[in-house]
Amino acid sequence: MRRGFFAFAFVSLMLAFQASAGDAEIKAGQAVIDSQLKALIADDGAKAYSFAAPNVKQIFPTVDAFMNMVTNGYPPVRKPQSYAFGKVEQTGPGSIVQQVLIVGPDGKDYEAVYTLQQQPDGTFQITGCSLRASNSLST
Repeated sequence: MRRGFFAFAFVSLMLAFQASAGDAEIKAGQAVIDSQLKALIADDGAKAYSFAAPNVKQIFPTVDAFMNMVTNGYPPVRKPQSYAFGKVEQTGPGSIVQQVLIVGPDGKDYEAVYTLQQQPDGTFQITGCSLRASNSLST
């Protein structure tokens, strides 16, 4: 009986540790997105670019190329009126998908879905973002 209790306690402790590790990763990922959005709002292209993962930097090898892509392809992300974090999913160790609910510069609602990957140095970087208009987000 005691042995079963200790096994249960150990498993419970391990699950609690994994959950808190997951929460820490999610908070780190959200901090990266928040920092990038604040940099975009402040017109700090170099800082916004610093949160992009190597796969993004390979496609957009300069700050100017990156900023042109964001400005032309993602106006609600480039200059949001407001934003809030929505659903989040940890898809694997060091891998996060985060929904961001955005009110764009046009006053319309959008949903941005960010993917983030933990880098070898332990930081999270943004590997991608998809954006769609959303009528269902209005209250």
